[in-house]
Amino acid sequence: MGRATLVLRGGWVLPFVAGAAFLFAADDEPLPKPTRINKAIELLAQDQPIYYFTEGRGGSQGGFKEGLRLAQTWADLIIYEMEFGPYDVTELREFMAGLVQGGPTPSGHRTPAVQVVVPFSGYDAATVRANHWVVQQILAAGVHGITLCHARDPAAVREFVRAARFPHHRQGVDEGPLEEGLRGNGGQANAAQIWGLSPQEYIRRADVWPLNPEGEILIGLKIEDKYALAASEDSASVPGVGYAEWGPGDMGLSLGFPEIHDPPYPRVVEQARQRVLKATQDAGIAFLDVVTVENVEERLSEGTRIGATRSREAAEAGRRYTNRPQP
Repeated sequence: MGRATLVLRGGWVLPFVAGAAFLFAADDEPLPKPTRINKAIELLAQDQPIYYFTEGRGGSQGGFKEGLRLAQTWADLIIYEMEFGPYDVTELREFMAGLVQGGPTPSGHRTPAVQVVVPFSGYDAATVRANHWVVQQILAAGVHGITLCHARDPAAVREFVRAARFPHHRQGVDEGPLEEGLRGNGGQANAAQIWGLSPQEYIRRADVWPLNPEGEILIGLKIEDKYALAASEDSASVPGVGYAEWGPGDMGLSLGFPEIHDPPYPRVVEQARQRVLKATQDAGIAFLDVVTVENVEERLSEGTRIGATRSREAAEAGRRYTNRPQP
């Protein structure tokens, strides 16, 4: 079993053990043994809903210390906000290292799953293609997924999936509508350390799910304005996409209703929510929506599989409702 250290800005040193077979809690009780790197994918593959909160919306993410603080979070998924927060990849890397240092999670995963909202939008394919380097740098930080805002154009969505893949992964390329992946060799070492893998194993497993059943990268879309809504069925069905959301705040703005975030929604806004929900169901991917203690059972019953919530209590209520065994 090999050991190494990852030295971070500010002098933090992260121990790394390659090939570790067992993880133990502080009281020497063995933790649950995960079957995947990405906790979010592990649960979604079981048709178990997951719950998240957003880290750093509009402000600093907090770096290493914030990662340490959130390593034991109740959430299954941390949404790391770069749409309005600063684009600081060094800070993102330190955040991920802090999660590792503070882990493993109560479910036995090395870290919670981390999904980064990228700082560009899916207005067209050219915009996404020109920003593929942003995707490459974010994934090299060791995160588990990326989300595209304002996914208006299915061609832009295909480019987004392409930017997240290494070229040797061929599902959807040889027999489908996707082009060869754009991720290059050289950025995998840091991500592999965060995941607790060798660089070779990281390259094998760092692909998009569910297109690649063994993939550990989750691709999300925000179908959050009237233009994205018009193409929602085609965008949601792009191979490699794992979930989509409808974004009530931006959808409300686009449809003429500023400051619409929580239900009850105006009829046209609710119709938009229902259309995106149906598009995800038809495509066989997860739907993301806001859940509360009061509505979580209703939302899960109609098909929500990723719950955005302000409270741990809502997540716990949802877990009880679906008889979820995993912490």
